[in-house]
Amino acid sequence: MTIRRMLKDGGREYGVELSDEQVDSFLFYLVELEKWNRKINLTAIRGEQDIVVKHFIDSFSYLEGFEPAPGMRLLDMGSGAGFPALPIKIVVPELAVTMVEAVQKKAAFLRHMVRMLQLQDVEVVDKRTDGLPGSYQEQYDIVTARAFADMETALREGVRFLKPGGLAVLSRGPDEQIEDAVLTTLAMTSLSRSDLVLPFSDHRRAIWVFQKG
Repeated sequence: MTIRRMLKDGGREYGVELSDEQVDSFLFYLVELEKWNRKINLTAIRGEQDIVVKHFIDSFSYLEGFEPAPGMRLLDMGSGAGFPALPIKIVVPELAVTMVEAVQKKAAFLRHMVRMLQLQDVEVVDKRTDGLPGSYQEQYDIVTARAFADMETALREGVRFLKPGGLAVLSRGPDEQIEDAVLTTLAMTSLSRSDLVLPFSDHRRAIWVFQKG
């Protein structure tokens, strides 16, 4: 199966109908990721098909957790090489996206991709989340995190960026749990958990959605 076909079919698994132009953007992303990865350690996942499944399609799965709408703002914590925020932005261009990545070389890659893909309303912040100024607090409808500590830490960090009623959408391993007492302390509610197996693989994930009270 071609990479183009994998992207299109993988997107459909999560209700994403990729245009040819969007597929071209992902193919360019793939080439640039592999090129930069030879110089700096962006991701431990190597090989085109693994990158497509475990990075691109995995990012699409976050759309199980929220319904994108014009004017919506998303903050991604610990973006690394851009996952899930950049694939979500390519698929839903009307979202305003902030990617927080403290490692400057990775932040440089993110800025390069934003520039080359000519994406609008994207900010890359090369700070730790706990170093973001107060102007970021309660500004976002959605907070996402993938390779960002454990779920409790992600929620403790992410809740302050959410508007009241905003959603934290986290992709975690199938066995990770969260204590009700933690949610009570943070004034958050668990809305849903979706267990899934990524297409073309046996890679199991769970998409958790929490709402700020």
